[in-house]
Amino acid sequence: MAKEIPYKIFLDESEMPTSWYNVRADMKNKPAPLLNPGTHEPMKAEELEGVFCSELVKQELDNDTRFFEIPGEIRDFYKMYRPSPVVRAYYLEKKLGTPAHIYYKFEGNNTSGSHKLNSAIAQAYYAKKQGLTGVTTETGAGQWGTALSMACSYFDLDCKVYMVKCSYEQKPFRREVMRTYGGSVTPSPSNTTNVGRKILAEHPDTTGSLGCAISEAVEVAVSTPGYRYVLGSVLNQVLLHQSVIGLEAKAALEKYDVKPDIIIGCAGGGSNLGGLIAPFMGEKLRGEADYRFIAVEPASCPSLTRGKYAYDFCDTGMVCPLAKMYTLGCDFIPSANHAGGLRYHGMSSVLSQLYDDGLMEARSVKQTEVFEAAEFFARAEGILPAPESSHAIRAAIDEALKCKETGEEKNILFGLTGTGYFDLVAYEKFHEGEMNDYIPTDEELAMYAAKLPKI
Repeated sequence: MAKEIPYKIFLDESEMPTSWYNVRADMKNKPAPLLNPGTHEPMKAEELEGVFCSELVKQELDNDTRFFEIPGEIRDFYKMYRPSPVVRAYYLEKKLGTPAHIYYKFEGNNTSGSHKLNSAIAQAYYAKKQGLTGVTTETGAGQWGTALSMACSYFDLDCKVYMVKCSYEQKPFRREVMRTYGGSVTPSPSNTTNVGRKILAEHPDTTGSLGCAISEAVEVAVSTPGYRYVLGSVLNQVLLHQSVIGLEAKAALEKYDVKPDIIIGCAGGGSNLGGLIAPFMGEKLRGEADYRFIAVEPASCPSLTRGKYAYDFCDTGMVCPLAKMYTLGCDFIPSANHAGGLRYHGMSSVLSQLYDDGLMEARSVKQTEVFEAAEFFARAEGILPAPESSHAIRAAIDEALKCKETGEEKNILFGLTGTGYFDLVAYEKFHEGEMNDYIPTDEELAMYAAKLPKI
């Protein structure tokens, strides 16, 4: 007899993961190495340690160690908001009239409002352990900057955040949460750095991008003694820390003998998607099970679906290493859409390799379609989702409606990365009919692709 599945599936603290899972250990085709932008040779640990914390560099470069033990201080911090629940979306299923079973892993049950805290606390811990004074970073929608400010406050570290200008203006309350936790917040591009001044000189009316903000944060980190740069997505180390999401989701579902058929995540740089799918992808890579993985990105910033798989700079200022990834070009400035956390020009090298190997699907969705799904979900499940998360909701609804047409009882799991209570300007624009669906033209993307480094 099948077990009755509760609305929320919780793990006990004792069932929390004790190690992060490194999916690269099970990848036959490893992600391509970061390259030195001057020599085009693979970056060495000693080169990266001038920018990143030493322990994080080890995690970044390790393609072979399957599990990394989570330090006790990090696990103690996790206990403040983890394990997070897996929710059976009974009300959404009913409203859709679908035979599909829909589950979501909810990562919004902490003050930062998103999954970003999972890596922020780890990176702050290693910075403190190294004896640093502070860290610098960028943030798009503000979730990462908020999470890092919280983590730095916990470890008594200084935190300098460069926030994409359009998000800085759209989300003043997110900015104030960062300041409440002691973070200093600067709209990017700014006139406080050399690279910021250069970008403003060339594009005085720019709304900014994650690539711009990364350049500024890196410049400040390498020029300020006792500081290092930390990143909230894209990097191997971040996907490693975020694997706690997938490990918990898998353990919770296994309690009720549930195996997902489809696993869906929104995709910007790749942190939450990579974290959610990690242990399931590991099973697929080892030939133990099969799943469909779907990455969902904005049509306005379609790196996987319309980008080139090539080496490119990780930042607009071209001061960071080169990464092989699906990219729109480091000069690409996305439209000022309201999914600020998904406005990065490239995609994680790990996810790019998995996608290129045909192990994962990708689709892009329009902004208005995303907010239609967000509103539908809010009315069904009682949670106001973040615009980023709502990309995954859009795809989950679409897959559930396909099941309605075919009568298939598939299990669908998606990542609800955070809440949208700091995104009410975006909801207002949607309700007032002022939201547009800008999509870059082929000619525009070709112009940026032509500027990619010749490697």
